[in-house]
Amino acid sequence: KKRLENVSGVGRVDLVGEAKREVNVWVDPIRVEALGLTIDEIVAGLQQENVNTPLGRLNRDGMELPVRVSGKPPEVAGYPSMIVAWRDGRPIRLEELARVQDGVEEQRSLALVNGVPAVALNILKQSGANTVSVADGIKTTVVKLAAEIPPEVKIDVVRDASNFIRESVEDVETTMILGGLLTILIVFCFLNSWRSTVITGVTLPISVISTFIIMKALNFTLNVLTLMGLSLAIGLLIDDAIVVRENIVRHVQKGKDHVRASLEGTDEIGLAVMATTFTIVAVFIPVAFMKGIVGKFFYQFGITVTFAVLVSLLVSFTLDPMLSSRWADPDMEGRGRRNLLFRWLERFNREFDRIAERYRRIIGWSLDHRKTVLFTGLGSFVAALFLAPYLGSSFMPTYDRAEFQVNFSAAPDAGLEESRGRMEQILGVLHDLQGVELTYGTIGAGETGTVREGSVYVKLKDRKDRRDTQEELEARARGSLSRIAGIIPSIIMADSMHGQKPINLNLRGDDLEVLQTYSERLKKMMAQIPGVVDVSSSLDQEKPELRLKVDRARAVHVGLSTAQVVSTLGPLVGGKVVTTYEDHDGDAYDVRVRLTEANRQDPTRIERLTLLSRGSDGKRVLVPVADVARMQLDISPAKIERLDLRRQVVLSGNTAGGVALGDAIEAIREGAATLGLPPGYGVSFSGEAEDMAETFRYIFEALALAVIFIYLILAAQFESFIDPLAIMLSLPLSLVGVVAVLYFTGDTLNIMSLIGLIMLMGLVTKNAILLVDYSKVLRADGLDRRSALIEAGRTRLRPIVMTTLAMIFGMLPLALALGPGAEMRAPMARAVIGGLVTSTMLTLVVVPVVYTLLDDFAQVLTRRLGFGKGH
Repeated sequence: KKRLENVSGVGRVDLVGEAKREVNVWVDPIRVEALGLTIDEIVAGLQQENVNTPLGRLNRDGMELPVRVSGKPPEVAGYPSMIVAWRDGRPIRLEELARVQDGVEEQRSLALVNGVPAVALNILKQSGANTVSVADGIKTTVVKLAAEIPPEVKIDVVRDASNFIRESVEDVETTMILGGLLTILIVFCFLNSWRSTVITGVTLPISVISTFIIMKALNFTLNVLTLMGLSLAIGLLIDDAIVVRENIVRHVQKGKDHVRASLEGTDEIGLAVMATTFTIVAVFIPVAFMKGIVGKFFYQFGITVTFAVLVSLLVSFTLDPMLSSRWADPDMEGRGRRNLLFRWLERFNREFDRIAERYRRIIGWSLDHRKTVLFTGLGSFVAALFLAPYLGSSFMPTYDRAEFQVNFSAAPDAGLEESRGRMEQILGVLHDLQGVELTYGTIGAGETGTVREGSVYVKLKDRKDRRDTQEELEARARGSLSRIAGIIPSIIMADSMHGQKPINLNLRGDDLEVLQTYSERLKKMMAQIPGVVDVSSSLDQEKPELRLKVDRARAVHVGLSTAQVVSTLGPLVGGKVVTTYEDHDGDAYDVRVRLTEANRQDPTRIERLTLLSRGSDGKRVLVPVADVARMQLDISPAKIERLDLRRQVVLSGNTAGGVALGDAIEAIREGAATLGLPPGYGVSFSGEAEDMAETFRYIFEALALAVIFIYLILAAQFESFIDPLAIMLSLPLSLVGVVAVLYFTGDTLNIMSLIGLIMLMGLVTKNAILLVDYSKVLRADGLDRRSALIEAGRTRLRPIVMTTLAMIFGMLPLALALGPGAEMRAPMARAVIGGLVTSTMLTLVVVPVVYTLLDDFAQVLTRRLGFGKGH
């Protein structure tokens, strides 16, 4: 334990199932009474005789010698002969009234690994310490310890939280690389040139490496969130370079030399590219600085993406134009040798040009049928709103982590052996499940340390090595555990944030009987809700308790107080550490005084114990406990909880069968409202349910800030308060794809999918900015509004499709959820992809229509107010 505590980053090491050495003094109450002694005298005698203390110093011939009294026995065998009292001039030795045993303290915890008894060390890291680094240090120490301990003793790591982190980081790294390759492939397909692909693709490594430097300066680590941010941003990092390079290529194809094309192409598109990048920054800054748990969770994520896209903007405005001007591309000038691949891509691009021409006609038709287009867009949005409630909501996505935990409570009066028997039954059920690799059960561990409560950590085989999913195995285990008598089981995630069930309903009030009545009704109502399982109440099990009630009048009559009763009986019943024994190595062990086990098992023997008092003449008087107190068996609640000084009953439950946490909470809230609670009584949710409500509130606050920032940036870009409204219409249109994709993939509205929704706010405006910005440029050059919109649509279709496909394919590996824990991250990418697809399709048609409507409104407003015309 000490060696592990010295590992860097380790905060605490808890021993479970240990047998700690202790000197036990088993007192025989019959002998004590026969000798006319009390427990207080025995304790005082032990403390007075068992003393090692310094007395001071002596000086002799200029030398200083410390003087110490050494009264503690050098061996445990010396305790029985120790004099603890005197009676009638005769010394009373400890062996006359007690048995001294060099043994172990009473065991209050237990650990079983695969059903085999073990001593477990639960290691907790310090706050802020890196989990992987701490785990590496622990494993190194364990290897050294294994070489030092006897060969018959085996030491193993049975649970390692860093494994999932390592696997997740590796998966995100692979996802990021695959996303980058797919993005580059999209660029090559559209530009049909290795040189243009290299010029554009060089943005990726430069942006990523530069972001690593910034992360190092900010003390960020390469963790799942920072790497996930870069993985999601792969398509974004190349977007600016795609738009700039495509525009330069378009100018080269008009016959301009590379230097002039680079200058004019970059200048023409510059403001639009800046606006698109700054809208993305405007989205991720609120994400990084959200409040609560979610804010700490996504701080590094938001900052990482922000710096990455800003670096990509800088590269697209500096390095890309420079390379375009100096590195002439023969493929763009028709001088390159064309193999089969290039010829196939030429046909692809010619076909795309024909699509762009068809798109001109589509825009023209849309402008002639504005009502039809508007109603189509509005209908799609309304359909998405109608479908959204069917998604359900949860705090985090559910995913197969190949591990779960079974918590259980035995009967309130269960001892350690009783609880062990129940846990062995649980282990039998779990090991019968196909796919279980390891079990680690504990009793009496954790903060409460009660021997009636235990937990079993279940490690499953890798997903590819088992037939059933984790959810299916949990359901099977839940059904079998419900048939074990004498326990209340529940199954939770092994990494549960609160170490408890996700549903926690607090019923608050003042009268315990009223709380008990309504808690039973609430429990029954919750158990009837489909998908709500493992329902329990903090009042479920009443605890039997022996109460010694002191008759104050009789106690005062014989000269005793309640405190004297406690000081005498406490050491005998519960045991009391009265001193310590020090061995030859200087290690100290407790010396505990208590009744023998046989006397502690019979409550009536406690009443026969004697208390020391003084008569009116000052002589010693031994008073039986039964003369001043009586023993009574009572029943009391196993737990009495309070919140804000008011009593509360906690009802908890799990979700199963694919039921979303938000749906379960809403059903419980509706059910509680029908119970008609008396005035002064109410219900509230805590735990994961409370975290979810708080997190959603913070996310929607960030969403609102992102929308405001986007509008301000667009208003500054277009020097208009009305034009940005046409661009921002793409925001609600993206909801159509988000809801549709999440519905068909079975995902819920959770932290990940909502963060993906916020990301969309910055991404989907890119297409509308490119379209509207170029139409305004063409109008400034003299084209009428209709012609400008049609020409802008045809010209900007290629960069719009390229950037959209780059973002989609960059996120595709993440959306497919191929690696460990990828199911947790996938909803973010799926939401973004769905939103991009529908917003792009609808934006290309709806935005030009809305732009004309808003432009008409602006002109009418200008004429009525007499302002100068602006667009």
